[in-house]
Amino acid sequence: MVHFRLHSGVLLYTLVVLFPQLCLGIRSIPTRETNTGAVEVPNGFRFSEAPDYRNGRDCPVSTTNGRSVSSCDPSLVHIAMTLDSEYLRGSIAAVHSVLKHASCPESIFFHFVAAEFDPASPRVLTQLVRSTFPSLNFKVYIFREDTVINLISSSIRQALENPLNYARNYLGDMLDLCVDRVIYLDSDIVVVDDIHKLWNTALSGSRVIGAPEYCHANFTQYFTSVFWSDPVMSGTFSSARRKPCYFNTGVMVMDLVRWREGDYKRRIEKWMEIQKKTRIYELGSLPPFLLVFAGDVEAIDHRWNQHGLGGDNVRGSCRSLHPGPVSLLHWSGKGKPWVRLDAKKPCKLDHLWEPYDLYISNSKGYYYAHNDHQSMGFFTGSSYL
Repeated sequence: MVHFRLHSGVLLYTLVVLFPQLCLGIRSIPTRETNTGAVEVPNGFRFSEAPDYRNGRDCPVSTTNGRSVSSCDPSLVHIAMTLDSEYLRGSIAAVHSVLKHASCPESIFFHFVAAEFDPASPRVLTQLVRSTFPSLNFKVYIFREDTVINLISSSIRQALENPLNYARNYLGDMLDLCVDRVIYLDSDIVVVDDIHKLWNTALSGSRVIGAPEYCHANFTQYFTSVFWSDPVMSGTFSSARRKPCYFNTGVMVMDLVRWREGDYKRRIEKWMEIQKKTRIYELGSLPPFLLVFAGDVEAIDHRWNQHGLGGDNVRGSCRSLHPGPVSLLHWSGKGKPWVRLDAKKPCKLDHLWEPYDLYISNSKGYYYAHNDHQSMGFFTGSSYL
């Protein structure tokens, strides 16, 4: 094992030194460690261990015998989320909610995308997830910000300019090619229903993504007058085939086979390049998705994205639920439930998020986690965009 790790480290070093232009993408991180030591984690992150949720009688029987589940297993539900120090508390609560309500929690595999230069480091974030969910099937991918940084334009709120917000554009490249379908979830959600129901959504025809649609929303407000006054750009939505409806990108079922075949990453990037030259929208990562997919989305029941609970993107406010049943609560917008709860100024619906919060406050401002000092063996299984 030492011999293998040494050669992996030497290979990575050679690639970085001799072919730096290749290092524009992601690397995967092993998730099962047996290390000792301690690391100081910024912002005082510390979480209690979640209950060990197990499959019911009607679920597939696990045949791993304690070994890690393969990310290529087609029988699993695959979920992709970002993982960063700013929204870590939300991500942990989201994972907890998924497992708590899943009929077959052991049959879920999480694909986490972490920024290369996160203050807590992808290694520490990985260890925090493992210590909180010891039995969780997951893999962490490192996303290099310079993959997308030159394509990002200013937004109405600085948080929307975070490069990690655009990681969903690159899931087809980052996740193993054997993963042909994934549910993408934002970090500010909680699931209060069985995620397997969402997983079973069929994408009809040649549709690439499925999401709850809102066809009565004022679609024009998502783009500037410059966009609508240009007949070529606004003609994107004038086709009889496309009747665009708004959808929120925080909850999507994605067919990664069709995504890769259609090179949808590049289609989104082309609109971002236009935005850099001519300002055609004010929000961050949402409008390019609307430009590429609006009008060609598999409509999913609204219960799977009760969004907007964080309030508007500028001031923040308290919102109420949309009419109808609820399977997923989404605090999209400026206000986040953990921030308002800590400030003793929660909105009424923030208390629905609270039961899934595993955070333990630490007055000392740091958290000790296991650390592997064998840095040469840390980044194995490398892949690049």
